[in-house]
Amino acid sequence: MTEIPTIEKPAQRGAITSLIDIVFPGDTNHHGTLFGGTGLALMDRVAFIAATRFGRAPFVTASCERIDFRQPARIGHIVEFTARPVRAGRRSLTVEVEMVAETIVGRQRHTCTKGIFHMVAVPEGENASSYALPVLAPEETREATETVAMVEIVFPDQANSVGRMFGGEAIAYMTKAAFVAASRYSGKLVVLASSERIDFARSIEIGEIVEAVAHVTRVGRSSMSIETKLWSENLLTGERHITATGHFTMVAVDTDHRLVPVRDSAPAHPAPYQGRA
Repeated sequence: MTEIPTIEKPAQRGAITSLIDIVFPGDTNHHGTLFGGTGLALMDRVAFIAATRFGRAPFVTASCERIDFRQPARIGHIVEFTARPVRAGRRSLTVEVEMVAETIVGRQRHTCTKGIFHMVAVPEGENASSYALPVLAPEETREATETVAMVEIVFPDQANSVGRMFGGEAIAYMTKAAFVAASRYSGKLVVLASSERIDFARSIEIGEIVEAVAHVTRVGRSSMSIETKLWSENLLTGERHITATGHFTMVAVDTDHRLVPVRDSAPAHPAPYQGRA
């Protein structure tokens, strides 16, 4: 494997962290809406990631409050969970989490719920007794961007016998980021047409954060090329590496699986798409 140098600047303390997923039938009730417990679990997970990025210590959830579900997320929706630290004590951190659902076609967004999570640092090692959270810096304005950045944690069921993330799991996560980027760019249903060779520069350990960063690099009539970089990040040190880079081709289709223009202004002469979803 080719080693990629570690970037010098870790994820910014206090910055917004986003976890993005897609609602599949197995995560929904008989009404076709996301289980509330599943939504809460993902909110807690992104709060944990945001807290750990801020404090660079192990955290536990002490409590959560003010979580009222206003609207549901349905099968096929993209769901985005954003977390930002809003108040820091010596070892306690308050994290605000918002859950937003987004339709793929038309990009209609609505807030499902917001909540407050109180996290507590439980430092380990010889310096644990003197540990204190850093001062929470003033929040910086978040710039609008077409780039999709989504985080997740590597769990044991995603790893092989030596504790390293399966390559197939990493590729699936990169493909999901490419799908979200293409869907948001086009506002259409998209399917994967092809992917170029992916070389893994290093392994990803259980417990590390993986962050997939995807953006559209080229647009054809019905196709889009998306570059996706997969970063791995040590939870406690913030050390980050580029693990893999991949290029994916997504095509826009209608509900009958026929090719449609990425842009509505383009002339439409749909033909059946024979690729794989």
